Amino acid sequence: ATCGHGCKYGECMGPNKCKCFPGFTGKTCNQDLNECGLKPRPCEHRCMNTHGSYKCYCPNGYMLMPDGTCASSRTCAMVNCQYGCEEVKGQVQCLCPSGGLQLGPNGRTCIDIDECSTGKAVCSYNRRCVNTFGSFYCKCQLGYELKYTSSRYNCVDVNECVTNTHRCNLHAECLNTQGSFQCKCKQGYRGSGFDCA
Repeated sequence: ATCGHGCKYGECMGPNKCKCFPGFTGKTCNQDLNECGLKPRPCEHRCMNTHGSYKCYCPNGYMLMPDGTCASSRTCAMVNCQYGCEEVKGQVQCLCPSGGLQLGPNGRTCIDIDECSTGKAVCSYNRRCVNTFGSFYCKCQLGYELKYTSSRYNCVDVNECVTNTHRCNLHAECLNTQGSFQCKCKQGYRGSGFDCA
């Protein structure tokens, strides 16, 4: 199974056929699936699409119950929360639908926490952090691609010499390196490897 264009958030199942991970779609599994647009809708109330997933929350005037349902609340309606609220010891408190969001200065709206810049997100050495609204994900570093190896997903070095994605000169030799490649002019030629004379 070889997929010339790769499978960004999925695995290659056959010649240029990708099987996408849950929450992703497209020919190369590079598009986020908007679960909130599916029928039947995944939430009985409000839905917020996130990268590769979604969150359910309550509309204004409703309170999030311990079982995840929404119950009408006059006190919540008066507070005017963006994503619903809960009552704690008689106090009404606005809620944010994800740990990657925090209450803003007004105590009613939710603002994004950039996990990548605050250091809350930990990605393995060959992955880089990408912030999303309410969350983050770890993407393979440039020169690596996501592959299913030894019963798990890993970022594996792309061999640019084999995939023919190098820019080496016609009179140069391509040498693969971890995450990149090098070009070396063949015997009898001089230059950078990208230009050989």
